[in-house]
Amino acid sequence: QVQLVESGGGLVQAGGSLRLSCAASGRTFSSYTMGWFRQAPGKEREFVTAISRSVSSTYYADSVKGRFTISRDDAKNTVYLQMNSLKPEDTAVYYCAAAETFIATKTYEYDYWGQGTQVTVSS
Repeated sequence: QVQLVESGGGLVQAGGSLRLSCAASGRTFSSYTMGWFRQAPGKEREFVTAISRSVSSTYYADSVKGRFTISRDDAKNTVYLQMNSLKPEDTAVYYCAAAETFIATKTYEYDYWGQGTQVTVSS
C-alpha cells in the first residue's frame, strides 16, 4: 500500500514557475513508476509526465515538453514536478500517482493516487 500527498500548488502569473512535491509512504517507493496527471474543470484527467523506477526513463506530454521536469529522490520517498514558463492552460488540479508497471502513461495503469493540489495560472 502506498499513500501519496501532494504539495506546492498555488496561484502564479503566466510565465512563472512552481515546484510540486509528492511525498509517499511505504518502504517500496523506489520500485514504483511515479507519474503526474492533471484535471481541468470539465475535462478528463490527462497524463503530464512520468519517471520510471531507477530513474531510467522519463516521459512527457507534448504540451509540457521543455517546460516541465520530473525528478525523484528515493531516499526521501518524494517525486517532484518543476513547472516553468507556466501558461493559463496549465491551470488544473495536479495529481501524483504510483504504478507497479515499468512504463505507465495511462490513468488505468496507476495503482495509487494522491488527493491533488490546485495550480492556477493567471494571464
